[in-house]
Amino acid sequence: MALIWNRSIDWDKEDWRGVAACRHVDPDLFFPVGNTGPAVEQIESAKAVCRQCEAQPACLEFALATNQEAGVWGGSSEEERRKLRKAWLSRRRQAC
Repeated sequence: MALIWNRSIDWDKEDWRGVAACRHVDPDLFFPVGNTGPAVEQIESAKAVCRQCEAQPACLEFALATNQEAGVWGGSSEEERRKLRKAWLSRRRQAC
């Protein structure tokens, strides 16, 4: 399934990527292989970068809106985002 992204959608009208702390970090940090063993430490290291980032809320919103399934986005792991997305979708439906 291809990701279709429309920049005109309100949740992404600010270009948060320009201030994202991760732009100065190796992208591989945010895409660990697995979620056990050494990947646990890598996930925590990626989340540490996110905790210091002013773009964290916008990044998480983008990840939820575009259903980013892999990696660490907005300070959340793949498993955390699956749970967050359910609540996020519910709020979006109620707002409509």
